Order: sequence, then C-alpha cells, then structure tokens
Amino acid sequence: MSRVEVITGVQRRRYWTDEQKREIVAASFAPGASVTEVARQADVTRDSIYRWRRALKRAEAGFSKVVVGPEPSVPACTSHGSPVIEVLLGNGGQARIRASTPPELAAAVIKALIR
Repeated sequence: MSRVEVITGVQRRRYWTDEQKREIVAASFAPGASVTEVARQADVTRDSIYRWRRALKRAEAGFSKVVVGPEPSVPACTSHGSPVIEVLLGNGGQARIRASTPPELAAAVIKALIR
C-alpha cells in the first residue's frame, strides 16, 4: 500500500533550510549510503539531492591566490630526493606534498585542510 500526502492550504511546496539540505547531502555521501534510501528517509526526491549536491559544490568552488616567491637562497625542500610543494592556506593550514604525489591525493589533502 502506498502513502498519500494531502497538502491543504496556500502552501503547496515544502521548503528546506540550507542546514537541512547540507545534512541530507552529507547523509547521501556516508559510506555505504544509497541516494535512493536517503531520499526515501528524508521524504525528498533523488533529483533534489543531486541538485543540492551540485549547488553545494558550486558554492564551495572558488579561486585561490597563488604566490610564487623569489628563488630561495637555500636549496629547495626535498623529501628523499623528490621536490616538495609547500601549501599555506589562509586558515592557517599547511601541507608539504611531494611533487610526485598523484593529483587526486594532493587535492584530497588540501580539501581536508580547508574543512
């Protein structure tokens, strides 16, 4: 038997706060989570969750200022003979990443420091 919801009155649409959207999107990214199941539990459509994901991703995207400093008077940082890239974030975070690190891993490290 299916469930039927009757909406009376002037308001015919449900509105979600930004915080509620973030919580639902976070639940959809949990290990082993299914967007379909999360949507069913939150009583929203799967399309809404995917749309909120895209909107949150766009909101987080931005530009970073890159500063190339003068040539250091001391030898460049190396780790076991491999050049190192030093990343300083505006929030005080810092990372030293080997130049040979896969881009996906480097991006994941920087995203973790941003949060």
